[in-house]
Amino acid sequence: MEEHRDGYTLSTDKARLDVENIQTFLSERSYWAQGRSREVVERAIEGSLCFGIYAQQELVAFARVVTDYATFGWVCDVFVFETHRGRGLGKWLIEAVVRHPELQGLKRLLLATRDAQGLYREYGGFAPLQAPERWMERLMQPLAAS
Repeated sequence: MEEHRDGYTLSTDKARLDVENIQTFLSERSYWAQGRSREVVERAIEGSLCFGIYAQQELVAFARVVTDYATFGWVCDVFVFETHRGRGLGKWLIEAVVRHPELQGLKRLLLATRDAQGLYREYGGFAPLQAPERWMERLMQPLAAS
């Protein structure tokens, strides 16, 4: 998948991803992935459908979806680098995720966010869990920083 808008390119080509800058952002500037190692970022990318937005060849936004491509997807690690915020890139990223051809027909697409509910609601159609009492989690001890 590749799209162009206002001088930017959105692509799902993993070969274009700047793993070093993704890992740096996640481990140093995100609230959800502090200390995440390069190895963990590489494994996460390998097992996910990834979206990058580029200014020329420079990665400026990223998202990934962990999915079985049949029933379920989890949207995670969504960010726009600070110098490119305010240009609608986060909106474009979420719109691209929810309309991606390989994600159509899934029963459920989930995400978690501390502070961007409005963005995901408006541009992705996300809503609070219908039955949160059914959901459970088990916090695991990671082998390395995750």
